[in-house]
Amino acid sequence: MVYLDHAATTSVRPEVIADMTEEFGRLGNASSLHGAGRRARRAVEESRESIGEALGAAPSEVVFTSGGTEADNLAVKGLYWARNQADPARRRILLSAVEHHAVLDPAHWMADRQGAVYEELPVDEIGRVHPETLRAAIERDPTDVALVSVMWANNEVGTVQPVAELAAIAREHGIPFHTDAVQAVGAEPVDFAASGATALTLTGHKIGGPVGAGALLLSRGVDPVPLLHGGGQEREVRSGTLMTPLLRGFATAVRLAAEERASHTARLAELRDELVATVRKAVPDITLNGHPVDRLPGNAHISFPGCEGDALLMLLDAGGIECSTGSACSAGVAQPSHVLLAMGASAETARSSLRFSLGHGSDRGDVAALGGAIGPAVERARAAWNKRR
Repeated sequence: MVYLDHAATTSVRPEVIADMTEEFGRLGNASSLHGAGRRARRAVEESRESIGEALGAAPSEVVFTSGGTEADNLAVKGLYWARNQADPARRRILLSAVEHHAVLDPAHWMADRQGAVYEELPVDEIGRVHPETLRAAIERDPTDVALVSVMWANNEVGTVQPVAELAAIAREHGIPFHTDAVQAVGAEPVDFAASGATALTLTGHKIGGPVGAGALLLSRGVDPVPLLHGGGQEREVRSGTLMTPLLRGFATAVRLAAEERASHTARLAELRDELVATVRKAVPDITLNGHPVDRLPGNAHISFPGCEGDALLMLLDAGGIECSTGSACSAGVAQPSHVLLAMGASAETARSSLRFSLGHGSDRGDVAALGGAIGPAVERARAAWNKRR
């Protein structure tokens, strides 16, 4: 098996497994006051401190969640509710047209059910939001903007956004700025304080941590309305018993990702460039989507003209090569990528694209295997496409 879908999820690192295994052998609820509870609480707080140190946040700014989707929902819904309750005129949610569905769908829901006004910020042909685009959208009426959300790096095409510039514009007008950095942690120099963001989403399973553990980095003094009510854990914005083993493993994964980022990303970028060149040699008329330079180091999102992406994916899968048509959350849904459409691609192009994403364990053998399989697979996919037309 050749696994080229690390952007969807990646293997849990041995160090993480070791820490979680040790923690699973211990007893204690971090909210209990007895010795076992205090020991669990210490493990949780050490994890919080470790994540904060790795990502430029104070420990008190680390709010644990079950993952990226919950953190995005807490940011979008919770910040909107808080801002709108303070001033009902604040109804506009500004977000990029290429956001993950964990941001897009809550915003749509708020517009349908909560009276919000949903507004997408357009992107250019490489998937980037220009700072002047955000400034113009805000300055039409700064008083009615509830929040802004623009992801740090796109999960499909890999384009990195100018987050610090965008956050600075929002801050000029006192508007909270959220960024989904799920794909960026471990791949980009993510520093919460330096970014100027009000809230930042990350998750464990993209960086060698466990599924089921994530966080929303939340600036001090910012209190979104909770989605969950109960015990008041996590600054009273996210109730629920803390899963100590997962949080310890999550913290280990974040620490390792930050410590190894420079060497890891240099290796992935070199391997990605080799992958693109190898695929282009076999299929000369491909198009590499996204920013040519400011992109995630392990991401290669490629359009294959005259192919159905799903068919090409299944042909590669049958040959032992696993990749993706884009976001795993949309897998199996027969519709073109909203990201490519927002970038100006045709529906046909959007349906003809695959994402190859590299991670720990990826090597030149994987690239060579793809190079040997991609030409025949494209030929068969194009033949099938032509028969249907």
